Amino acid sequence: MTNASGAPEPGPDRRPPVPLDSASSEPLHPAARETLMAALEHGWADPRRLHGPARTTRLLLDNAREVVAECLGVRRDEVAFTASGTEAVHRGVLGLLAARPQRGSTVVTSAVEHSAVLHAAAWAARGSGVDPVTVGVDRLGRVSPDETVELARAAGAAVVALQSANHEVGTLQPVAEVASLLDDVPLFVDASASTGRLPLPDGWTTAAASARKWGGPAGVGVLLVRTGARWANPFPGDADERQTGLENVPAALAAAAALQAVLAEADATNARQAALVDRIRAVAATIPDVDVVGDPVDRLPHLVTFSCLYVEGEALVSALDRHGFGVASGSACTASTLEPSHVLAAMGALTHGNVRVSLGRETTEQDVERFLAVLPGVVRDLRAEVGL
Repeated sequence: MTNASGAPEPGPDRRPPVPLDSASSEPLHPAARETLMAALEHGWADPRRLHGPARTTRLLLDNAREVVAECLGVRRDEVAFTASGTEAVHRGVLGLLAARPQRGSTVVTSAVEHSAVLHAAAWAARGSGVDPVTVGVDRLGRVSPDETVELARAAGAAVVALQSANHEVGTLQPVAEVASLLDDVPLFVDASASTGRLPLPDGWTTAAASARKWGGPAGVGVLLVRTGARWANPFPGDADERQTGLENVPAALAAAAALQAVLAEADATNARQAALVDRIRAVAATIPDVDVVGDPVDRLPHLVTFSCLYVEGEALVSALDRHGFGVASGSACTASTLEPSHVLAAMGALTHGNVRVSLGRETTEQDVERFLAVLPGVVRDLRAEVGL
């Protein structure tokens, strides 16, 4: 429910809502907001032109690249800004294929990749008669490096795609180990879930991230292409063009400012959030017929998913929302399709009755304790409604 201004109404206890879905999007960081407002005034021109306003815009764009490069430990010329994280993913995967057509179009992915990666792999395979190859995961959601490389070799893979960390359950993937075994097969890394929280893993040929996940503006993706890598624009445009149209320079600069700000506090934030997630995992595990999924240790610091037997995930999300807690359900990979989560299915976990809680930079211990005070009763009441 919203009030006359369009803002969400407080929950039943009349306190402000508590957002616990930062894995989808973080609120705009104050550093990003301040930078964006200043850049809108000075960064409006086409940075490819030669007049004064254009040169100013170009300087802002170069500065944004420099900041992001420094934050991620890469070269400035390896950084490009796209219109979204999804575009960065698609260009990262498909650009490697476009540059090496003689290798075919077979993409090897883990079974728990984000749908943007899976869609790119399927799109590349259309008409080739060769389907993408999927690597299974263990019950924690992690691939085996040896199995991944064996399947890649057996399939004659043109590209291997492996996320840095899982967006639904938080499990970290052995990216560097896989990369060290791949020989000459390029590796695409979807780093969207971990950028701004953990270092970029070694071994990538191309990589992608999304600014809205670290408190930057929506509509800004980051594409990384390793210097010397064979990459070509897979879409209409110049062969080396790494984004569609002109960059949104003010938004890119704001994204860079947010990334710099969150990384400056990452160690303290990660430690605080990891302790709070440990608390959530412990309490959720005490509720009857609840399974906490994902690696309990080698994981993203801010995210936890648990499955509640005899409860629908959407009903649980709605009930928690009425109490003022905004969480996500892992029972639907895409809200518009209501299909069971392919991530949880690949792990052998319950694909219904799931809740993903992801803490934001402003989430407090009091917020988490309020959530945990409500959670058992909500689960109990929903089960009672269906006679359990």
